[in-house]
Amino acid sequence: MTSTKIQSTHWERTAFVYVRQSTWLQVSENRESTERQYNLRERAIELGWPASRVEVIDEDQGRSGSTATFRTGFQRLAAEVGLGKVGIVLMLEASRLARNNSDWYRLIEICGISGTLIADEAPYTIRASLTTDCFWA
Repeated sequence: MTSTKIQSTHWERTAFVYVRQSTWLQVSENRESTERQYNLRERAIELGWPASRVEVIDEDQGRSGSTATFRTGFQRLAAEVGLGKVGIVLMLEASRLARNNSDWYRLIEICGISGTLIADEAPYTIRASLTTDCFWA
């Protein structure tokens, strides 16, 4: 299944799947959520990315999304998006990326500037951003 919002320039870049739960207790007890997040790798492949170009960032497991300060995975994701290396970011829901509005909006803005798509687990949700320049995939 592909979306008309996905262009060849997106497939030429890497798809990133961001996996995070706020506490280690959630990680150990909410295994269904963790599994659903890892399954987004398959969604990227279904959308047309080769498996070799799908990267999972899960190093922020057990870290709160209230700030990006100690979330090296989020920082790496934002840097890669800013460098134009990311075709699409997949996450279970927006709160997995950030619970802090300034971190969330900053990433959305960078996605818009770099033409990076954003998608969640819903089959028809793909955007470049929440701004006019960014789309949900």
